Amino acid sequence: MRSPRLAALELRRFGRGTLPRAALVALLVLPLLYGALYLWSFWDPYGRLDRIPVALVNEDEGATANGRRITAGDDITEGLRDSSAFDWREVSEEEARRGVEDGTYYLSLTVPADFSRRVASSSGDSPETGALRVRTNDANNYIVGQISRTVFGEVRRAASTKTSRSFLDQIFVSFSDIHGETVKAARGADKLNGGIGEAEKGSKDLAAGLKDARAGSGKLAKGLKDLHKGAGTLKDGSSKVADGTRLLAGKVNALNAEAGPFLKKNEKAIGATARFVADTAGQLREDLDALAEKAPAAAKEAREASGTLDTLHRERCEDADEPDPACPELKKAAEAVADASSVADDVSALVTGHRADLKTLDGQLATLEKQARALAGRAPHLSEDLDDAVSRVNKLNAGAGKVAAGAKKLDKGLATAETGARDLDKGVGRLKTGADDLSGGLFKLADGSEELAGGLHQGAGQIPDYDEAQRDERTEVMADPVRLVSRDLHKAPNYGTGFAPYFIPLSLWVGAMVAYMLIAPMNRRALAAGASAWRIALAGWLPVAAIGVAQTVALMAVLHWGLGLRMARTAGTVGFLFLVTACFAALVQWLNARFGAAGRILVLALLMLQLTSAGGTYPVQTSPDFFNALHPFLPMTHVVEALRRLISGGGLGPVWTACAVLAAFTAGALALTALSARRRQVWTLDRLHPELSL
Repeated sequence: MRSPRLAALELRRFGRGTLPRAALVALLVLPLLYGALYLWSFWDPYGRLDRIPVALVNEDEGATANGRRITAGDDITEGLRDSSAFDWREVSEEEARRGVEDGTYYLSLTVPADFSRRVASSSGDSPETGALRVRTNDANNYIVGQISRTVFGEVRRAASTKTSRSFLDQIFVSFSDIHGETVKAARGADKLNGGIGEAEKGSKDLAAGLKDARAGSGKLAKGLKDLHKGAGTLKDGSSKVADGTRLLAGKVNALNAEAGPFLKKNEKAIGATARFVADTAGQLREDLDALAEKAPAAAKEAREASGTLDTLHRERCEDADEPDPACPELKKAAEAVADASSVADDVSALVTGHRADLKTLDGQLATLEKQARALAGRAPHLSEDLDDAVSRVNKLNAGAGKVAAGAKKLDKGLATAETGARDLDKGVGRLKTGADDLSGGLFKLADGSEELAGGLHQGAGQIPDYDEAQRDERTEVMADPVRLVSRDLHKAPNYGTGFAPYFIPLSLWVGAMVAYMLIAPMNRRALAAGASAWRIALAGWLPVAAIGVAQTVALMAVLHWGLGLRMARTAGTVGFLFLVTACFAALVQWLNARFGAAGRILVLALLMLQLTSAGGTYPVQTSPDFFNALHPFLPMTHVVEALRRLISGGGLGPVWTACAVLAAFTAGALALTALSARRRQVWTLDRLHPELSL
């Protein structure tokens, strides 16, 4: 009998009676129950995180920075409520602590009271780091704790980025403010440079004017010196004249008492005295002429010097937009020259005002000279003219006294004027020196102000001036300078799709394992009939392989249309699973055929080894070395890698490798089963009385 017919007879056995039919149905849906239910239970757990109760405590009191109210805690709370990460429950700190402890909440997030204040401190002198407090309890659920670390890491980065944006935005605003103030300073430096240039030009004009004033003050001082010298001579002469007239008057009066006898006795003395008086009077007339000639000229020069300084002071200090720095010294010079001019005017006024008196005095001196000479001529005849002489001498004495008093007053005034003129000359000299120094200093200041203006303009050009759009752009980049640009190649849409390559072969192995609990690994009829070993092996393998195909179709139909599993290569996935179920059936058959009841335990043990070394959950490199060593040599390893490429997409290299490996395992397992069948055709004591029967 052929192997396919033997396989059909084996399957037909399940159609005889209700219980065998039920067993066949259960056998067909077992992988479906095992694989589909398991995948369904956690098909998309991350899409349902909003059902996990989590405590949220917001104790933030807010803060104020740069005149703006900051409520970072409220912002975070609002953002979390709007997110789909966890079912956030706003509670008190004590309720959150108690809830995490007793399992009411899986974890808690606390925003401390000083959170906004610490965030706002980034723009102050003592920046502090804000801290969000997370409380977890792995006794509630370890995976939730792991998920929360990722979620809260995103919360922390978002809060840090927002805080950095606020701080950096203030920096860029400060840049714009600094740029604006620097531009203002540069413009002010331009105005300062222009003003200093004008001041420098004015200082040069001032120095030139003071040079002319110095020349005039020198002439004034010299003229007043000469005038004072003449006044001194006049004073001395007039004093001598007064003394002489007094002496003469005394003698004349004394002689008047003695009259004739005295005159006769003193005729020669009277003649000599008269001649002396005549000579002195003549000299006095010459001094008066010199005084009347020089006094107005000296007063005129003093007035011109005073006018020059007054005009210079008005132009530089009163009419100018920016007063000259030398104005105080210039004012002192003008006042000194004015004083000297006043003294010179007084002298000139004295001479001019008493011109009539001086003329009278001159006339009197002329008369005195004439009379004195006449007296000298008439001295021998004085006794005859005694009465007339006494009268004349008394008049002469009175006039000489007046002349002496006037000359003394004139000498005193000219002494004051001479001192003032000397002080004026010295002051104008000092002013000229100061003006020269001022001109040199203003020249250096003009160079420095020009350099300052240029530097400020250059600095303003180097300071950035961002508008609002530019600030936002730069703030966003600097607040989050490094972004992760990820590209998912053949991305699995959900958790279940990612783990389907692991649980599908697991369910098919379980299906083959249970199938060989109901179907004999070697057909007993073929064994009894003495059929060939290969026919016996194929007769025991084909029914389970056929059931495996049915199991695969049922499982993939439910996964695809029931759970929504999307496969990049649907036909390729189903065809490859047919090969998988054939291989698994051959392996489970051989273990059961070779080891009998113990083979079922070995099937389960081999399943465990494959599950732990296939790398279906975590990368196999994270497992101990024992599982890394087994990884390349077990069929489920290649099945998982191939199904990942068939379901999610990617290169088919691992698929072809898996096909070759599975074909080799299938052929090898069938060969070993045939060898076991040959051995079973020989009866032994162990077969008659097995040690273990399941």
